[in-house]
Amino acid sequence: MAVWAIGDLHLSFGTPDKEMDIFGPEWKAHHEKIQSSWDSLITEEDLVLIPGDISWAMREEEAIPDLEWIHKRPGTKVMIKGNHDYWWGSATKVRKILPKSIHIISNDAFLFQDIAVGGARLWDSPQYNFSQYIEKKEAPKKMKEELFSLDENNRIFEREAHRLLLSVTAMNKDARVKIVMTHYPPISADLQDSVISQILANEHIDHVVFGHLHSLKKGQKLFGKKGNVSYHLVSADWLDFVPVRIL
Repeated sequence: MAVWAIGDLHLSFGTPDKEMDIFGPEWKAHHEKIQSSWDSLITEEDLVLIPGDISWAMREEEAIPDLEWIHKRPGTKVMIKGNHDYWWGSATKVRKILPKSIHIISNDAFLFQDIAVGGARLWDSPQYNFSQYIEKKEAPKKMKEELFSLDENNRIFEREAHRLLLSVTAMNKDARVKIVMTHYPPISADLQDSVISQILANEHIDHVVFGHLHSLKKGQKLFGKKGNVSYHLVSADWLDFVPVRIL
């Protein structure tokens, strides 16, 4: 058994007008690249972590084709919500449409054999900024960025930090390995302490996987190990659309 991770799948089988190649040629037919690498590397006995931005769907019924595509891939999958998962309503509603090989985390935790998995979406934090690591690209005209006031951003971040704490404290205390998924990065690229990293260290988390960052300059050393916690950036395009093995 192995543990793999890949985030930001940005699937659009139920919303075919939202192809990802508007963000660059590397995204052309990206689901085919993911399928090829996933199916060749991962077995049914493995665990696959998907830290958000799963589907471009706006409604649950539009997300079903994307979830079915994930279900057809080998392995047991566990997911958290990303900032673009607009289809994701309450956990109860989402669980009703999930195929049997897919599980979600929402203020709770998941146990796979002796591996505990927790997580929360998180949010932007003033504690770190990643603009220096990102290639400057003009955003597609059809994409609109969500804009929030500083107070609103802080409120969302504090709520997400609380949700993460609920999740990690729900993790099985006897687990051999503890893994956390977040969508937004929980720490700066150079691993300076943050509110979230302190929570993770205090709860004796072993690995953290996250995504959200795109159009990153190649050849950079980002994240790594701080103390006993290993931080893994697993945005699909950063990984060249190949799932990365965590364990």
